[in-house]
Amino acid sequence: MTENILHFTPKAELDAETNLAGFIDVCRHQLTVFGTDLPFDEMVWDVTDACARKGQGTKRERITFCTLNSAGMFNPTPMLASFSDFAKAYIRYMHGMRPVVSLGSRIAALRALSVALAEHGESTSPTAVNSETLNRAAQLIKAKFSKAMAYRNGRQLELISTFMNEHKLTTAPIRWRNPIPRPTGGTRVGAEFDQKRTEKMPTHAALDALPKIFRSASEPADILTSSIAAILCASPDRINEVLLLPLDCEVTQPQPDSKEDAYGLRWWPAKGADPMVKWVVPSMAGVVKEALERIRHLTAHSRAVATWYEVNPHRLYLPEKLSALRTQEFLSMHQVADILWGHHETKGVSLAWCKTHGVKLVRQGKTLWARFSELEEAVVKQIPKGFPYLNREQGLKYSTALFVVPLNFFHSRKATYIPLIEPVVISHINDALGARIEHGQASIFSKFGFTENDGSPIQVTTHRFRHYLNTLAQAGGLSQLDIAKWSGRKDIHQNEAYDHVSASEMVMTIRQAVGNDELAYGPLASLPKYLPIARDEFARLKIQTAHTTDLGYCIHDYSMMPCQIHRDCINCEEHVCVKGDEAKLAHLRLQLDEARQLLQKARDAAKDEYVGGDRWMQHHQLTVSRLEQLHDIMQNPDIPIGAVIQLSNVRSPSRLGQSTENITENLPAISVDKDEDTPPMALLRDLFAD
Repeated sequence: MTENILHFTPKAELDAETNLAGFIDVCRHQLTVFGTDLPFDEMVWDVTDACARKGQGTKRERITFCTLNSAGMFNPTPMLASFSDFAKAYIRYMHGMRPVVSLGSRIAALRALSVALAEHGESTSPTAVNSETLNRAAQLIKAKFSKAMAYRNGRQLELISTFMNEHKLTTAPIRWRNPIPRPTGGTRVGAEFDQKRTEKMPTHAALDALPKIFRSASEPADILTSSIAAILCASPDRINEVLLLPLDCEVTQPQPDSKEDAYGLRWWPAKGADPMVKWVVPSMAGVVKEALERIRHLTAHSRAVATWYEVNPHRLYLPEKLSALRTQEFLSMHQVADILWGHHETKGVSLAWCKTHGVKLVRQGKTLWARFSELEEAVVKQIPKGFPYLNREQGLKYSTALFVVPLNFFHSRKATYIPLIEPVVISHINDALGARIEHGQASIFSKFGFTENDGSPIQVTTHRFRHYLNTLAQAGGLSQLDIAKWSGRKDIHQNEAYDHVSASEMVMTIRQAVGNDELAYGPLASLPKYLPIARDEFARLKIQTAHTTDLGYCIHDYSMMPCQIHRDCINCEEHVCVKGDEAKLAHLRLQLDEARQLLQKARDAAKDEYVGGDRWMQHHQLTVSRLEQLHDIMQNPDIPIGAVIQLSNVRSPSRLGQSTENITENLPAISVDKDEDTPPMALLRDLFAD
């Protein structure tokens, strides 16, 4: 942020109302966040200049201080007057101190708190906020939003309460924590996982239809949409990253061990990672090259228009064939249509356009004429805001951007402009992929007659391709670091949200490793001698199921019996790990540290002769040894990423076996004479005697 930020410091001797008034006054009159001309008292703030998001084009970013239930309505209900000033001050202050890309969660938490105060009845002043109102606000959030969004909004509510408490803006101190639980992840089976997977991934029908559309599309908008879909299917990109690709985005690099050069694209990651080159898998390189060639052809005219306006910022762009019109003072309605849309329109269309855009008409006899100078001024006014930069942070100009098109390029009923341009934005592509099919807007799937298997319309969002490719990478054994780099992430832990590998896919991965010493390490790598059935059939019988654990995957068949050593996975012969999963490696290191601490405590207990101390020491020694062995394997550079690992010599007896072992160890020694009956046999004869 370039604005000067003022830190508000409450005066300890003042009461909460005075502190609140002082805070609002500072934020209203002294802060410059969102601009010095911010209409503080208005219900709606336009904060596009401060919060514009990539890939949104000319879409405006607005904050509406309305009630929770009226958010998104055409005529929203204003927030409580007694609360709205605090909400506005808080939003402005916090965006200066802790700016975020999206303000949605902050404003949602404030809206919920406003409703909770109104229901409280006694006072609607922010100074009346307490644990009761915060709990009610959390209930409202939980009822209105999805689990993930409710958790995020609840976290913002907690930040509000902390801020108010630290700055003494309430009549009583607040100690409050967000009660909305963070959604749990990791489940791989059941209807809940299947539904989540379906919502995040493109359907088979969509993946089957897109290549056919890519080959048969003839309309410019369909060609562009299918070409973008092809790029998204080649690497796990965010759509706003694709839409900000420069014209010269392609990169080739010679490969020492291959006749073909490596092929990739220059990217500017959207969420903090450094600018990078994303390499395209060879099987998709040809498709991406063809897609880019189509896109360049469709967008070449718009880049020429952008170049014209860079050199001639106040002059109307005219095609070469219409350049003579520049010397005319007056234009007929047909000539106006030729300049704007490149073809004759009815007089009424040109007349309506001139009236709408303030171009005065001059009547000469029975004919209406428009002055060229006024038409020129009206058109130049519609050049996109921020021109010549499409993205100033990236240094990307319209004249060098790949995705710049004529205005109304995606509109099905309006004519496409010749002298005006616009960027391709996320809504253009999502709408073309079926986002508004329920509102009557055709998608590329419906245009070509493709539907889901049940006849319902196909609907895909651009982000589903990213989930799809990340899941393929996870199933293929690509390391978490490589997946994060390939996806343009700063943190490998963000991979988890994109991992939708199903239980059946896990099973297939482990089955493929059975009997293959290149894919597996440990007992799974070797088959029994003289195996009477084929390897794949043996693998199918041996590996029937799999589910995720903290360290790897459990292949125990629960249809036969429950787990006999619940949560002691490192000492279980039915547990496997996959090298390359950084999240599970972090869990392994944590467990190893804890196990070493427990071993030291067990040693101390055995030294002090606590009952059973020696048994616990032996158990922890074995656990530490196996964790260290597994950690060494995971760190071994000679073992490839994706290898399935099962520890050797793991002995995990059943509960009956453990009981037998304990009884045997505790029985007293018995002396046996060869010439006499053993005491147990003598006892049995007496027992069965007449």
